[in-house]
Amino acid sequence: MNPRPASPVSDEVISAQLTTLTLSDKVRILTGSGPWKLYPLDAIGMRAVAMSDGPAGVRGVRDSSDETSASFPSPTALAATWDRDLASRLGALFAAEARRHDVDVVLAPVVNLHRTPVGGRHFECYSEDPRLTTDIAVTLIETMQRHGVGACVKHFVGNESETARTEYVATMDERTLRELYLMPFEGAVDAGVWMVMAAYNALDFDGEVNSATDHSRLLTGLLKDEWGFDGVVVSDWTAARTTVPSANAGLDLVMPGKGGPWEDALLRAVETGEVDEAVIDDKVRRILRLGHRVGAFDAPPITPPDVDARALLREFAARSTVVIKNDRDALPQAVERLRRVALIGPNAVDTFLQGGGSAHVNPDLVVSPETGLREALGPDRELTVHRGGYARPHSPEIDTDILDGPMIVEFVDVDGSVIASTTADRPNLWLRDIPRATTRARVRATANLTAGTHWLGLGAVGTFTVSVDGAIVARGDHPAGNDVILNSSVNAPPSHGHTVDLDVSRSVEIVTELGVIEAEGWGRFCRMVLRHIPPGPSVEEEIAEAVTAAANAELAVVIVGTNNEVESEGWDRPGLSLPGRQDELVRRVSAANPNTIVIVNAGAPVLLPWLTEVSTVLWSWFPGQECGHAIADILTGRTEPSGRLPWTLPADEADVPVPNAIPVDNIVEYQDGIHIGYRGYLRNDTTPAAPFGHGLGWTDWRYHDVTVTPTEDGGVDLNVTVENVGARAGHEVIQAYLDAEGAQPGRPVRWLAGFTVINAEPGQTVATTVRIRQRDFAVWDTDSADWRVPSGRYGIHVGRSLVDIRLSTSLQR
Repeated sequence: MNPRPASPVSDEVISAQLTTLTLSDKVRILTGSGPWKLYPLDAIGMRAVAMSDGPAGVRGVRDSSDETSASFPSPTALAATWDRDLASRLGALFAAEARRHDVDVVLAPVVNLHRTPVGGRHFECYSEDPRLTTDIAVTLIETMQRHGVGACVKHFVGNESETARTEYVATMDERTLRELYLMPFEGAVDAGVWMVMAAYNALDFDGEVNSATDHSRLLTGLLKDEWGFDGVVVSDWTAARTTVPSANAGLDLVMPGKGGPWEDALLRAVETGEVDEAVIDDKVRRILRLGHRVGAFDAPPITPPDVDARALLREFAARSTVVIKNDRDALPQAVERLRRVALIGPNAVDTFLQGGGSAHVNPDLVVSPETGLREALGPDRELTVHRGGYARPHSPEIDTDILDGPMIVEFVDVDGSVIASTTADRPNLWLRDIPRATTRARVRATANLTAGTHWLGLGAVGTFTVSVDGAIVARGDHPAGNDVILNSSVNAPPSHGHTVDLDVSRSVEIVTELGVIEAEGWGRFCRMVLRHIPPGPSVEEEIAEAVTAAANAELAVVIVGTNNEVESEGWDRPGLSLPGRQDELVRRVSAANPNTIVIVNAGAPVLLPWLTEVSTVLWSWFPGQECGHAIADILTGRTEPSGRLPWTLPADEADVPVPNAIPVDNIVEYQDGIHIGYRGYLRNDTTPAAPFGHGLGWTDWRYHDVTVTPTEDGGVDLNVTVENVGARAGHEVIQAYLDAEGAQPGRPVRWLAGFTVINAEPGQTVATTVRIRQRDFAVWDTDSADWRVPSGRYGIHVGRSLVDIRLSTSLQR
């Protein structure tokens, strides 16, 4: 059921508005006016509709570091809660943040599945399971749109890899496509989602091999005709490359603008009869319908929901944290017994709050682990902080404290004349407001360096030179365009530089020349990060210092993980190991202090070769701006870390059912079929480090009984009774799995069919219901091109994870 009427106005009103528009007006509205907005339609009183990136917050439309936003935990963290109520509350915050930034449609949620753990946007997606993904995403969508803010579900479809993402063809059988990868999109359409984003990749579906933006069987045949989608199909940014094929296939909106394959070319195609004007009218109807839904016409302003963002994000970050292991019952800690605490790890001092790429926002604030723990521990306890070695692939940004005043930025024309200048206070520069005649930007900085060996340079994309005291130390001769956006190298540009040996402390001049990048709809810009490695202790020396601190403390908290140079849109990871010497750091610290709590700060799976050697391990995802408070709340007992894994944690890379998604001859073949994630582990009879659905929380549960009640729609209700038998109040995620007994070829060994979250006080017994829909029993029958429930006996298993089953029964269908 849609959370609100299909449209706040009738189709007759939209038809009347449509008749007042000229063909030129209608074609113009089908391409953006810039990176994030549509053109207004003054003739009918529709203002410009604005969109914004938003899987982990709402960035806004200004693309400026001055525009800040609430930074949410990653989407994997939301899925880890398994909590529809929390997803609904987050949907309200999405709506509030959107209205705060004058945004009408948030480009979220991302409902592609975790087919392979090395996928670069793994953290932006929810789960390796389609049921968990669907239910969390649908709840988020319904709440956002109930508050008048559109959701844009993406990326439609087969977009589970970043390697050559604009080029490859996703190839899979129709049963796999229907049962897994389309399921979240179908659920979103059933929930009334207002926008769907067509992906970069191509798809081989039902006899048609085409790009997602040109795929008529996908966009018109399936999405609009079969499913009845009445919203807008938007291209991923610069994904649309054709005029007539994409227009006739069912694409409604090309982004970004200005430019792209439509505009005047589409107008000419209509005038020559290659595209029927009725096709254009259908697209415009959908955009007008969207305009009415988001309040873009003369209507009372939509009042945003009243949400305490900081309180919600603090609770969310803590609740989503998964207790992987807690052998010594270290959670929570008795704070009154602690005198000295050692906070250790690369991610303790450089916490990965959010993933790289379009999910990034400029946070309103950041509560670091150190800040959160100092506040929680109070002034009477000693907290020491030790990095334990640098672990990023790229060199660090230069410390602004050693810069002698602001950097001077000069914009230079083709003749070498300076046509404008400004200053910059930060070494991480996106120069966007560039005078039209500019061919390159010159950035001058003076750094005050101590005696010793330094590395100086920059991260850059496109053409550049960098010189130190007049001598060129690095250069790049390859021009860049929108490719640096699509491969995300613009977010974490590679390092180029040189070592400088100084006998005495003195200042040096660093001059960078940057070519202007012409990036189509993203505009013209220059990009650089000034980087510096000063003299200092080696990684070995830092690890030794951390080990000594741990040995002298009552509690050691070690935070390890990835970073935005490892997990990001634009590339896939080459492997699953933690970067740097973090595994060694964990082993040596935990050996020095048995009261060590290890926190893994990563959005996607990493290998934990030391898992059997440490007693307490938490998974904190990318926790967003309230990271430090959430960690302190968990350690001191304020909030239960009640998360459950939404994917499988591998024990070894060789065990992963789909180790990568690298195209072969430009094709990504989904040979695994329906057996991704935990389904693949079960089929291969492989034991992971931690199973799908795992999470210990901090209390214990006893499952008493389960009964099955058929529902009128062909599903069943599981009536489950559980008791909190531990000493603390807690949340329990009750998970229901099915198996198909007997001869049902091709079914998974077991699959998730339903779940719910309850909370209970110590000693409290709770009766609850887990709904299993008829679709969860069904398979896609290619012969009849329809869903079918195979007859036979189905096992029903209820428990705490895929393998921790507490109750079982069966049902004949």
